[in-house]
Amino acid sequence: MLDIGLLVRVHVDALIVAQNHMGVCDAIRRIAPVGKLAAMSAPHLPKVAGIDPEVPVSTHTSAPLTEVPGPPGPFIQDRLAGWVSDLTTLHELTERLAGTNTLDDALNELLQAGAALVGARRGLLVLEPANGEGASATLGLGLSHAELGHIETVPRAATALGRVLDGLPDTADGVTSPDLLGEKDLDPRHREVAARLGYAASYALPLASEAAGRLGAAVWLYDEPAEPAQKQRHLAGLYARYATEHLARLIELERARADVAAVAEELLPSRLPRIPGVQLAARHRTGPRGGGDWYDALPLPDRTLGLAVGSVGGSGPSAMAAMGRLRASLRAYAVMEGEDPVAVLSDLELLLRLTEPARTATALFAYCEPAARKVVLAGAGHTPPLVLGERRCEFVETTLSAPLGMLACWEAPSVEFSPAPGETVLLYTDGLLRRTGDAMDRAFARLHSAAASVPKSDRHDPAAVADHVLRTMLPDGLDRSDSAEDVVILAAHFD
Repeated sequence: MLDIGLLVRVHVDALIVAQNHMGVCDAIRRIAPVGKLAAMSAPHLPKVAGIDPEVPVSTHTSAPLTEVPGPPGPFIQDRLAGWVSDLTTLHELTERLAGTNTLDDALNELLQAGAALVGARRGLLVLEPANGEGASATLGLGLSHAELGHIETVPRAATALGRVLDGLPDTADGVTSPDLLGEKDLDPRHREVAARLGYAASYALPLASEAAGRLGAAVWLYDEPAEPAQKQRHLAGLYARYATEHLARLIELERARADVAAVAEELLPSRLPRIPGVQLAARHRTGPRGGGDWYDALPLPDRTLGLAVGSVGGSGPSAMAAMGRLRASLRAYAVMEGEDPVAVLSDLELLLRLTEPARTATALFAYCEPAARKVVLAGAGHTPPLVLGERRCEFVETTLSAPLGMLACWEAPSVEFSPAPGETVLLYTDGLLRRTGDAMDRAFARLHSAAASVPKSDRHDPAAVADHVLRTMLPDGLDRSDSAEDVVILAAHFD
């Protein structure tokens, strides 16, 4: 990250040294013979790194001290104030960019900050990694979708943005077009689009660095013939180099998240079975690091159905792998003895304890007979199901039990209940509750309220019920939450 504070300290220290030194020279001039001082020249201001490295040499540094018109204090103060102001602005903009944690937010922030730095009102950014990996995007500032479409009709090689995206050698430091309509060799289509959209000048800048390579380019548009000053271009260049590194990290993070989500989806059912008398719907969202929450629905003999949800402790690839093994094992046990949920979970606990003694998991398995509207379930440290219907919205009373792998021998009684016609049974993982950020008792109350508020017209559709519960529990959206928890909802509606 660009260390703005370090740059400020370098400038301040250099200017203080210079000012102190010139104060000494001024004192010497008052007490020493003028003839001896005429052969001496005061040293130049030191060259320092920063926003404006080319500090103009003052007249008193190149002429004899007898010709110095006055003390340099006001000059030094003005230069210092300008530098500090520029550095403070750049620091604030990079801090705001660093606070973005999604690619879309970062691109929007980059466009707006660049416009402020170069004094433009509109802009266009194209994310197009040179290596072909990662997301591609086109984003406008102050431009509608139709206007972006008009700009895209201009031949790529005829625009500064296109030349920068192609990585031409003369575009490394940006391309300034101070008077587009005044250029004789401007592409006719470019001239037509510029006149239609009302921009007369542009400044294009690559989004590239040595570490990240070329990720794309941005161009800012001026309503009148204009160009950014040298200082503005220098500020924008510093900001763009930092922004490139930040974008590269976000691109890599989003690619990793997409890979994790793809693997998680492959470990879960590709589709839910169709069993007469019951309709199923599932919603699953994987946390940014990948978690171990899972669900399953499998047809059993005699038109019965097995429903399961569970959560493996931890996150990352190891938790996802353990989740896949646990789900596959539960399917095998359910086929063999699904009518006895306690036996299914007991076998699963024994397997987990023997094969992965350092891991714990929660699980709930329900054996359903849709024709008889009968559900028998057992849970191992898992959250209780919720039943929603026209006349009730309540949690199923289950006995307190330990998670799998916590005790030397797991055992818990099963629970049997009968859903009424038209009722929906919700199975879910505790990630749904934890993502709210509330204490567990308040999160349970929030879930109950969310289920009770499902419109009556949607209660016959398990997908609509699951979506309503998600929207009500997490109004800011799953992807905007800072929580790393997975979320699973499995809804079964009994006809």
